[in-house]
Amino acid sequence: MRTDSDKHRRSIRLPGYDYSQAGAYCITIVTRDRECLFGEIVEGAMRLNDAGLVVEGEWLNTTQLRPQVDLDEYVVMPNHFHGIIVITDERRGVLQYAPTLSSRATAGPQYARTFRSPSQAVGAIVRGFKAAVTKRINAIRGAPGLPVWQRNYHERVIRDERELEAFREYIANNPMQWALDHENPMVFGTAPGPASDDIETILGMRRP
Repeated sequence: MRTDSDKHRRSIRLPGYDYSQAGAYCITIVTRDRECLFGEIVEGAMRLNDAGLVVEGEWLNTTQLRPQVDLDEYVVMPNHFHGIIVITDERRGVLQYAPTLSSRATAGPQYARTFRSPSQAVGAIVRGFKAAVTKRINAIRGAPGLPVWQRNYHERVIRDERELEAFREYIANNPMQWALDHENPMVFGTAPGPASDDIETILGMRRP
């Protein structure tokens, strides 16, 4: 059954975009019912508990499981996670930014690329991460089958260096902004807020 918070977490995926191609992606994942499972913010810094350490450990383990993936800035928050995934072009070993909306409009058939192995797509990477975290946290709390995450996740294709730096800054500063974070249930109650899945608005990056 989908909750109101699940419905709120809309997708901004680009139609026809191959999410396994080389590029950088900002990922946001929120806990079920925005429950603060991973620790607490103390004096503007995140203090991870055992569950939070599991989240961090499984994220860092991503590069061991998928050699085509590099990790950039990330942060574990009390009830959500932000991270930047970089999928490298194995043929050339370089990062290529995703096409801008304007270039996509004129690219025609070049925009629809041949999909790589499903295990290399962003969705598969996130699903594997969420599943591993859930299994380990439920083992710690002795609650097999209990949900840890909301059903979906939010991603943003990073199209250029400016956006990459903006996302890095936002993620690095996220703990210091916890008192203003729309995912913070102590501030905004139970109603879902727009911050995490409308992150581009916060960064002033919404495009016409």
